[in-house]
Amino acid sequence: MHLTVGPNQFFWKPDPWSALYDELARIAVDRVVIGELICSKRLPFYQDRIPDAIETLLAAGKKVAVTSLALVTLKRERKMTAELAGLGAELGVEVEVNDLTALAMLPEGTAFSVGPMVNVYNEGTLAWLASRGATRVCLPPELPLASVAALCQHARGLGVAIEVWGHGRLPLAISGRCYHARLHGRTKDNCQFACEDDPDGLTVDTLDRQPFLAINGVQTLSDTYANAANQIEALREVGVSGLRLSPQSTGFARLCHLFRQRIDGKTDAAALVSGLDEIARGMRLSDGFLSGVAGADWTGKPLQPL
Repeated sequence: MHLTVGPNQFFWKPDPWSALYDELARIAVDRVVIGELICSKRLPFYQDRIPDAIETLLAAGKKVAVTSLALVTLKRERKMTAELAGLGAELGVEVEVNDLTALAMLPEGTAFSVGPMVNVYNEGTLAWLASRGATRVCLPPELPLASVAALCQHARGLGVAIEVWGHGRLPLAISGRCYHARLHGRTKDNCQFACEDDPDGLTVDTLDRQPFLAINGVQTLSDTYANAANQIEALREVGVSGLRLSPQSTGFARLCHLFRQRIDGKTDAAALVSGLDEIARGMRLSDGFLSGVAGADWTGKPLQPL
């Protein structure tokens, strides 16, 4: 089972952004998805650093993909998406599609991967994507184990690798409006990059002050960090080939190391969870989607084999 690091969902300053990929080149992850997933306004701050980051990762033996935006709404975003295929070919990496509009920009026959923002809920969708050139699909994180198993079985006959969400705040929705801008009394066009102050998203409480969701510019995320620590064996048994870890600003290299030890059988789920608590005290975990109960729940125990 391989480890993929997904695209950074948050807005970090250029130096921490570069430091993430320098660090990933030195640790035991297999694949890295790089680029801007959430808001095209962030991209100019680090766009010129992407080629060097990709070169560093490739030199370290990592597989690399560049991501499309999750929601394309503007003419310049369409142009940017159209340029992805050329960028991928120039740098020798594949494109990860996180908005189906990107498919129209890829030349026929181009192999690509599919990210978790695309709703792949059934065998028909999976087969259609495979017919268009998809070789790898990271499933939406809200699927229970039974659905993951059914899609893995179908994917084997299509030659498609299946990833699932391993750790991180879950991407729930993308909007045309910017929540961070509105919170600060600004328009989206004059947001002044308020999201920069929340490198892991901003927690949203209910009216009775219970943690509920998190916001990240135009994105809505889960408050909890979905974590598959207890489900590694069950996921491997049904045919999942990889786990996806979402970057966070604190202790991410250590987090990747803990997951590598876990999938290699060198540690157990309890040790992984204990290590995560040392990285970020009070981090609330969940695995309810995989277990088939409420998504925000934390069962804290392995799933029974299917």
